[in-house]
Amino acid sequence: MANKVLILGKIHDGGVDMLRKAGGLEIKEMAEHVPEIFDELPDTDAIIVRMTKITREVCAAAPDLKIVARHGVGYEAVDVDALTDHGVPLTITGDVNSTAVAEHTLALMLALAKQVVTYDRATRNDNFAIRDGFDSTELSGKTALLAGFGRIGRATAMRAAAFGMKVMIADPFVSAEQVEGEGYGFAPDFRAALPEADYVCIHVPKTPETTNLISTDELKAMKTSAHLLNVSRGGIVDEAALYTALTEGWIRGAALDVFEPEPPQSDNPLLALDNIVVSPHCGAFTEECAQRMAEACARSVLDALEGNYDPELVINKEALPE
Repeated sequence: MANKVLILGKIHDGGVDMLRKAGGLEIKEMAEHVPEIFDELPDTDAIIVRMTKITREVCAAAPDLKIVARHGVGYEAVDVDALTDHGVPLTITGDVNSTAVAEHTLALMLALAKQVVTYDRATRNDNFAIRDGFDSTELSGKTALLAGFGRIGRATAMRAAAFGMKVMIADPFVSAEQVEGEGYGFAPDFRAALPEADYVCIHVPKTPETTNLISTDELKAMKTSAHLLNVSRGGIVDEAALYTALTEGWIRGAALDVFEPEPPQSDNPLLALDNIVVSPHCGAFTEECAQRMAEACARSVLDALEGNYDPELVINKEALPE
């Protein structure tokens, strides 16, 4: 009997092709967040998932499940304890998205500095004279404070430094020697470093400790000329506080690739502001990165169906077969 692979959400054709070429598989592609997945779970052997919640109920409905392969590196939508209780390993894609997300961070930073969205809109509306306001700025010489020095933080730091920026790193899980050894400044206290920064970039995972990491006090501590960027997860930045900061001039601008919830509500007041640049949680969704993520998921699934797992990609190692 063919093993069944359930794909929840659109993934790159490269990953689907890998599964098809392996042969002997029933592949079922479904939209995200649909209740019909429960009709497919009883005989499902593997799940590739983007953002659909993998709950305890999902685990209980899939007695043959051998792996959940998360299409990405975050897994806040997955009940890891439930998977572990059912003996199902959860894998992530590893370092396949750091280049894409770091480039997106710099793109947003440049859009803010160069007033790209504002100037584009003005030029299309016969306001060529907007350039005489001299409102765009340079990145060179500015200070970027990065919260988080994992793979994406490192990739962003390298690119920011290439633009001539002074890069400061705040991360309690790395040492000053490590950061300074790579040529960056170390900020032992993230909040104390906020007044120094021209750009504050969020690259930490969402946890109870990082929820609302940026709220009223932090925004008030920033320069009035500063910008805030969040390319990590919605909820790390308090959106209500950010709206107040942007409308009352506590900071100059912001860029969000993530929201809480997603997609954002159409009446989210942030979307009505001119001093914020937004994108649809697409930092990792380049053609190249989407293919790498899909193929990484497919490889994890194919390995798991043969009884093999890469421990470096498994979140709940206690669920691995002995």
